[in-house]
Amino acid sequence: MVCNRCIMVVKQELEALGLQTSQVNMGEVNLIKIPSEKHLQQLDLRLNQLGFELLDDQRQKQIEKIKNLLIKKTQSGELEEHFSISEFLGKALNKEYSSLSRLFSQVEGVTIEQFFILHKIEKVKEWLIYGEMNLNEIAFQLGYSSTAHLSTQFKKVTGLTPREFRNMGGSRKSLDKV
Repeated sequence: MVCNRCIMVVKQELEALGLQTSQVNMGEVNLIKIPSEKHLQQLDLRLNQLGFELLDDQRQKQIEKIKNLLIKKTQSGELEEHFSISEFLGKALNKEYSSLSRLFSQVEGVTIEQFFILHKIEKVKEWLIYGEMNLNEIAFQLGYSSTAHLSTQFKKVTGLTPREFRNMGGSRKSLDKV
């Protein structure tokens, strides 16, 4: 789940099956009672039809937690200049960053840093499309040391400069496609 609408849809599906939750967050659901195998199969089928999946593998759950934390941080648009992914994830998940990084790379095929950069670039695209901030403000909000650094990274990922992207009316990817 990558947005509040996703959470709402999952809640609705759980309620439709009569499954009571104590909490539904991005990528995580806490059920009040352990569901029957039949309910789990029905839930899995319904969620798959909506583009979601049930995760029961601990490794996959850990990766989803990493993704959700980084997406939430990026979407907040409040990254300090010297933001440290390793400190942030290590503290949030109470795990050694090196083991998180190794697991993420093995399963996802990209590093945590690459994943984070891709999401930051999607946020840049969003703000460029809205046109409410200039590039200097965007760079500051997303923790870039300068607009030059942001522009270089943007071009490396998209093949376009931010100005070219804005002028040609570029589009974004949905967060679950990044």
